[in-house]
Amino acid sequence: MTDSPVSSGIARLTTRDADFDTRLSTLLAWEGVSDAQVQQRVDEILQAVRTRGDAALVEASNRFDRLSATGMEELTVTAPRLRQAFDGLPAEQREALASAAERIRLYHERQRPESWHYTEADGTVLGQQVTALDRAGIYVPGGKAAYPSSVLMNAIPAHVAGVREIIMVVPTPDGVLNELVLAAAHLAGVDRVFTVGGAQAVAALAYGTETVPRVDKIVGPGNIYVATAKRAVFGQVGIDMIAGPSEILVVSDGGTDPEWLAMDLFSQAEHDEDAQAILVSWDAEHLDAVEAAIDRLLPTLEREGIVRESLARRGALIQCAGREEAAALINRIAPEHLELSVANPEGWLPEIRHAGAIFMGRYTAEALGDYCAGPNHVLPTSGTARFSSPLGVYDFQKRSSIIHCSPEGASELGKVASTLARGESLTAHARSAEYRIKE
Repeated sequence: MTDSPVSSGIARLTTRDADFDTRLSTLLAWEGVSDAQVQQRVDEILQAVRTRGDAALVEASNRFDRLSATGMEELTVTAPRLRQAFDGLPAEQREALASAAERIRLYHERQRPESWHYTEADGTVLGQQVTALDRAGIYVPGGKAAYPSSVLMNAIPAHVAGVREIIMVVPTPDGVLNELVLAAAHLAGVDRVFTVGGAQAVAALAYGTETVPRVDKIVGPGNIYVATAKRAVFGQVGIDMIAGPSEILVVSDGGTDPEWLAMDLFSQAEHDEDAQAILVSWDAEHLDAVEAAIDRLLPTLEREGIVRESLARRGALIQCAGREEAAALINRIAPEHLELSVANPEGWLPEIRHAGAIFMGRYTAEALGDYCAGPNHVLPTSGTARFSSPLGVYDFQKRSSIIHCSPEGASELGKVASTLARGESLTAHARSAEYRIKE
C-alpha cells in the first residue's frame, strides 16, 4: 500500500461563487511598493554611492554579498575572462547558448524601427529620426538562481538597437561567479561587467562612480531592493519597468495532458515563493485531474518547497462557465505569461487585450519562451500588461521629430501659430512665427 500524495494546498475557485470577485482580487493583489524600512535603506545606499562612489559601492557589496574586496578591480570582469568562460563551457551548453542567442537576435532584428519622413506640397519636410541610447545598464539577478537567459534577453535587443556601450552588473554572493552568465555576456556583446548587485549597483549605474560609468537606461529584474532603487532613480535615468514576481495563467479546454499543465504551473512557481500560477478551465473533471497531477508530481521537484509555498499562497485552479468567461478572466488578470492550451488558439487572439506573452496551443510550453523561442522574456507583471509591453529593441532607442519648413510652409504655418499663440497670450511666440510670414 502506497501513501497518497500530500495535497499542494492550491486554491480551488469557481466563478459561480458569490465571493469569487473578492477572492480573486485578494489572490491577485501584489504590493510592489516597498515598505518604509526598505525605502529608507535603499535611500541610504543610493546617497552613499552617489557621494562616495567606488568606496561606498565596495563597502555595500562586501556587506550584502559577503565579499572581502578592497577595490573595484576585484569586482570587475574583463573581456578575456568572459571569453574564457564561453570557451570553457561544455560543448552542449555552448551550442545551446549560441542557438538561443541567434534566435533572440533574429526575432529582435525584425523589431527595429526605421527613421522616416515625408514632404508636403509646399516643400516642408516632416519626419522622425530614430537613434539608439549611448549607454545601457543591464541588471542580471544572481541570488537564488543564475540567469544566463536574462543576459541574452536584455543585452541582445540593446545590441540590435545600436547602443554604443552595454554595461552589465550581476551580484555574486560569496564571490561565486557563474560561468554560464559570463559566457552569455560574451555572446551577447556586453562591453563591461561588474560583479555588484542590489540597490548599490542601481546607484552606480544611475549616478556613475570612478569606475562604473553612468548609463542612460537601466533594464532587468531584481529583488525588492533593486525594484525600489530603480523607482527612486527614474528621472536621472530611464528604466524598463518595476517587475513583480513571475506569473503564469493557463487556459485549458480539457484536451491537454494534466501532467503537462501541472509542470507548466510549476515552471513559474519554482521561481520564488511569491510567484503566481493559475489555471482556468470550464471542465471540472479536467481541473480535478490537474490537481491530482500537481499532488503527484510535486514531490519529484528539486525546488519542491518553493513551489509548494508558491501554489499555496498565490496559486489557483479556477472553474469558469465557458470560453467567454475565460477570455474575460484573461483580460482582468492581464498575465505576464498566458498559455492558451486549447484546440484553436488563433481564434482567441481577437478577444485578448491584455497579456505580456501569449503561448499558443498545447505544445508551446511557457518555458520555451523563457530561453530560446526568440521573443523577449522580460515582460510586464502584476497586471501592468494593461499598459505595458515586453522589453524590446524600442526600449533602447528614442525618437526625434524632424521639422524642416520651406519659406512657403513657414509662412502658412506662421499664420496658424500666430493666431493660437496670441490666444494663449504668448506674444513672443506669435511674433517669432510672424517674422516668417510672407507679405
